[in-house]
Amino acid sequence: MKEFTIRELEPDEVIKEFDCGDPALNHFIMNEASLYRKALLAVTYVVQIAGMDEIVAYFSMAYNSVSFHHFKSLTDFNRFRRKRFPNEKRIMNYPAVKICRLAVSTAMQGQSLGMMLLDLIGVLFTRESKAGCRFVTVDAYPEAIPFYVKYGFLPLKLEEEKGHTSLLAFDLMGYKDL
Repeated sequence: MKEFTIRELEPDEVIKEFDCGDPALNHFIMNEASLYRKALLAVTYVVQIAGMDEIVAYFSMAYNSVSFHHFKSLTDFNRFRRKRFPNEKRIMNYPAVKICRLAVSTAMQGQSLGMMLLDLIGVLFTRESKAGCRFVTVDAYPEAIPFYVKYGFLPLKLEEEKGHTSLLAFDLMGYKDL
């Protein structure tokens, strides 16, 4: 098994090469990630094979919330929170962190690196978080939904129109290492 180095992308760092097979994700890491960091909109982490310079994956994170607006109806939201929270903890917004982007280079796809990154995110926000965070959310492309569902994410609102993302959430209380 390969050892990886994961580090925060420096605000002025420029990534010159990355290919995950998705032009939009490639463009983000090479052209926009540092701008998002400078504007305090998202923090990007890059993954390298230990001792090598090549970026083999990255993920970008921002704080978010899960609220009744994310559901088709208030009834759906109430069902969702009733299963997870006692009456006195039923509020309209729950703290979350959003995976803005997650990409694995074409050379590393199929080697479970994406699942390992989800595990890392679970650790970051259950053990090392500086603020309360109950959920991890992601706006997933239709082709990525099975990957997130396999990990344990639940669809909150599926978009009807082809090509749009769907909002999914993972309850960190169910994280395996808690």
